[in-house]
Amino acid sequence: MALHGTLGSSCLESIRMPSRWAFPRLAVSIAWVAAAAAGLFAPSTVTRGQTPAIPSVASDAGFDPVAILERGRELERDRRWAEALNHYEQAVRNNPAHRELTDRLSLAKAHFDVERRYTDAHFVQTLESSRLRESLDAYGEVLSKIQSHFVQPPQWHDLVRHGTFHWEVALTEPLFLRRHVPRMTADQINACRREIRQLTDTRAPRNRTEARDLVGWVARMAEERLGLPPSATICEFVCGAMNCLDDYSGYLTHTQLEEVFSQIEGNFVGLGVELKADGQGLMIVNVIRNSPADKGGLRSGDRIVAVDGQSTAGKTTDVAADMLKGVDGSVVVVDVMDGDSMLRSVRMVRERVDVPSVDEVRMVDPAAGIGYFKLTSFQKTTSRDVDTALWSLHERGLRHLIIDVRGNPGGLLTAAVEVADKFIEDGLIVMTRGRSPNEDNDYQAQRKGTWRVPLSVLIDGDSASASEIFAGAIRDHRRGRIVGVRSYGKGSVQGIFPLTSSNAGVRLTTAKFFSPSGQEINKRGVHPDIVVRTVAKPIDNVEPVSATNQSGDAILNAAVNAIREGR
Repeated sequence: MALHGTLGSSCLESIRMPSRWAFPRLAVSIAWVAAAAAGLFAPSTVTRGQTPAIPSVASDAGFDPVAILERGRELERDRRWAEALNHYEQAVRNNPAHRELTDRLSLAKAHFDVERRYTDAHFVQTLESSRLRESLDAYGEVLSKIQSHFVQPPQWHDLVRHGTFHWEVALTEPLFLRRHVPRMTADQINACRREIRQLTDTRAPRNRTEARDLVGWVARMAEERLGLPPSATICEFVCGAMNCLDDYSGYLTHTQLEEVFSQIEGNFVGLGVELKADGQGLMIVNVIRNSPADKGGLRSGDRIVAVDGQSTAGKTTDVAADMLKGVDGSVVVVDVMDGDSMLRSVRMVRERVDVPSVDEVRMVDPAAGIGYFKLTSFQKTTSRDVDTALWSLHERGLRHLIIDVRGNPGGLLTAAVEVADKFIEDGLIVMTRGRSPNEDNDYQAQRKGTWRVPLSVLIDGDSASASEIFAGAIRDHRRGRIVGVRSYGKGSVQGIFPLTSSNAGVRLTTAKFFSPSGQEINKRGVHPDIVVRTVAKPIDNVEPVSATNQSGDAILNAAVNAIREGR
């Protein structure tokens, strides 16, 4: 099964992750950056052909990373891997050539992956029921999909060596050790690690069959030396292979795969909150309108400190978020601390929540006919949701339209094309180019049903992937003005591929996309026509657009003022 689209980050009833680790956001084409959930997941930034070292860091000549590395070491010592990921991701974004920081980032990502998987009860149950042949078949299927679909030719030795790295990291994780090798000593484990590292360093597979055979040999050796189940070893080689490809490819457990599908469909069963870990519990980042959480009075900034009497403090992010999940119609009681430190208990019934991709539909200046809506993601319902918003604004006197894609991590490529097509009469919207000719596509606008209303698009550094497809098409066709700051710069398309040999899937980068002018967006982003430097307080001489607008929204104010002034 192959679904094509574009996916992005942060997920509901889950944990907000750094944008590069997003899931995000089937063998669809997905143009997403992933927090999540989606986004969920992502690979390491290790240089191809080199396996990152597990030992400690040291200072680099010519650059003083002491404070960054010391803070990172503190997070690592406390095993706060999600926070370490955020920390190193920001550092690497500012210093992409610094090898030591990228190695620490890769290490934090590998630890987080192991911890995340082993707190997933469904994953653990599936792993324990898998045998050597089944696990090797799954590994072979993953290698086959990499060979067939990944945007670049695979380097088989790299895939195996990164698998070794992930396997070694797993052998330092308490959850992994307690479950699989509780009676092995550190000396026994280290001896086996050295033996297998030497084997995978010196034997270079030339194709996927040789890679599969080598990993099978490693799995048998680990079982003989440590009593380690072959399925546990092979799974780490699967994850290591996926995570070394690029920043957006990765292995998806069954739970993660379901999350991705839920994001694409735009609905899920739960409370309707987006969360992030903050050390004291779960901080609510966003509450979906008309969801159980909204009806229960939960608000952004509240902190969930207990679920059904069980504290969320000290829990891994995934375990804490899973505590909120349940079947449709089930009851959950959460203890919530608000900004004033007032504790209250809220009883809610879990239900299916529809996640709107269009929000805040309103007239920001009724006298001037300036309408506004926010696109939060690109999913299956987005085209329909945009139509509803457009007709609603039209009935209220729409003469100028502002579409806000700030913070939008992406979603389905086809949804981005459909939305752009509503405003562009004809011509190219986006083109994709991959290693396989099947990934080479030119998406053209259709003249039918085009809205000719003057248009402004708001972007920021978190507008990514499918958002950049939309903004880039509007910019290149001079169909509207782009206002804000340069977008994220994620110009690749992912496919989500469920595996037939196991109850899981993989996310693979299958192509790069280019704007109508042929501009590559990856690592460049979309540049605005009107650049707005946002500050912590309102900009002088910028008139608020209405009582309903957030105070100090400099980018929105700039777009409204440009419309008023006829620019």
